[in-house]
Amino acid sequence: MLRVGLYILFCCITTICYSQRDSLKLGDRYAEDQIYASVSYAQFYNQPSQISKSDFSFSLSTGFIKDIILNNRGNFSLALGVGYGLDSFNHKLKIAEVNNAIVFSADNTITNNVLQLHNIEIPFQIRWRTSTAQKYNFWRIYTGVKLLYNLSNTFKYLDANDTSFLLKNIPNYNKIQYGLTFSAGYDEFNINVFYGVSPILNNAFINNEPINTRILKFGLIFFLL
Repeated sequence: MLRVGLYILFCCITTICYSQRDSLKLGDRYAEDQIYASVSYAQFYNQPSQISKSDFSFSLSTGFIKDIILNNRGNFSLALGVGYGLDSFNHKLKIAEVNNAIVFSADNTITNNVLQLHNIEIPFQIRWRTSTAQKYNFWRIYTGVKLLYNLSNTFKYLDANDTSFLLKNIPNYNKIQYGLTFSAGYDEFNINVFYGVSPILNNAFINNEPINTRILKFGLIFFLL
């Protein structure tokens, strides 16, 4: 019964979407309210001099974004949305708690050094596209800013004796961050770049050198009407 109900719901939504499209005439104003999903290769940049490049890391996100049309043709707009993001970084920075204080250091003996992040994301975009009310496959260029609010941050690693360490929600983690975004492509498939402007840590030092690590992501983003 659940499968039948889901199938009926899917058919109804599909019928409504296509009936809305068919009712539009050339020159009508229309909006591209969309569900988005992205998968990206992620890296830290602006690392401390003692920390080497991160290993393979990834980012996943999904959400909904609302289109706000700015012209009659409908190919220029603003957009505001909300979504969820998961980031997983294999990195080289050691984080430990010593005497109730968080200490940062470089340690080449630790392994499986992973930072996992869960974020609420709020994207804001300026959008240009070659679409019309009756043209559903088109080129697009979207650029803007994405605000991130961190729900949780988890640092975990193994030391030289294979003893596991785990720290959650450290006070030095910057819970509110933002970055610049750019996506471009054709139809549902688009390249996507996130360039983090905010450092991920506050009041963090390694041998008196400030840690100003930021996030860089590049991958694919899919827009689904």
